[in-house]
Amino acid sequence: MKPNIILIGGGGHCVSCIDVIEEEQKYSIAGIVDLPEKLGKKINTYEIVGSDADLPSLVKVNQYFFISLGQIKSPERRVMLFEKVKKLGAKLPAIISPKAYVSKRANIGEGTIIMPGAIVNASTEVGKNCIINTSSLIEHNAIVEDHCHISTGAIINGGTIVRTKTFVGSNSVTKENIEIGCNSIIACGLRIMNNLPENSIIKRNLENSRST
Repeated sequence: MKPNIILIGGGGHCVSCIDVIEEEQKYSIAGIVDLPEKLGKKINTYEIVGSDADLPSLVKVNQYFFISLGQIKSPERRVMLFEKVKKLGAKLPAIISPKAYVSKRANIGEGTIIMPGAIVNASTEVGKNCIINTSSLIEHNAIVEDHCHISTGAIINGGTIVRTKTFVGSNSVTKENIEIGCNSIIACGLRIMNNLPENSIIKRNLENSRST
C-alpha cells in the first residue's frame, strides 16, 4: 500500500503537482490544505481537508507532506510552510516526474519537485523545496540552492550557482559558471551573462554589464 501524502496549497501549481504525484505512483494523495473558506471543496478529485491552522493535527496522522503552493517572485510563504511542517515532524519527499530526466549523479533535496520534461544533468545539486518546472534544464555541475523556482523552459548552464530563494523566469538562460545571488528575481526570456549580487531584480538582458 502506498503511503498517504498531504498537499499544502491548492492553486494552479497544485494541479500540476497532482499529475506528477499520480504518475510517480509512490504516494496516495490524502487531501489538500488551503484557505479555511475552501474547506470541503475539491481540486480534481481531492478534497481540501484543512487550513494552515490544522497542520499540527494533520501531522499527527500523516507522515508525508508536500508544498504545492506556487512561487512567483516571493518564496516566503513556501519557505514558511516548509519550515513549519518540518518543525512539526513531517517528512517532505522529493517528487520526480517519470517524464523528467534526472542523472543518477544528481542530488535532489527534500520537498523539491522535478516537473515533466525537465533535465537535471550529472553532478548537479538541487536544494530543498525547489520547483524545477516543465522543460527546464539544470546542466552539469550547476548548483540550485534551497527554495528556488526555475521556471518553464529556463536553462541553468553548467557550473552556474543559483543562490537560495531565487526565481528564474520562463525561457531565461544563464551563462555557464556564473553566480546568481540569493533572493534574486529574473524575468522571463532573458540572457544573464554575468554574476548577479543578492536581491537583484532583472527585467532586461544583461549582455556585458553587471547589474544591481
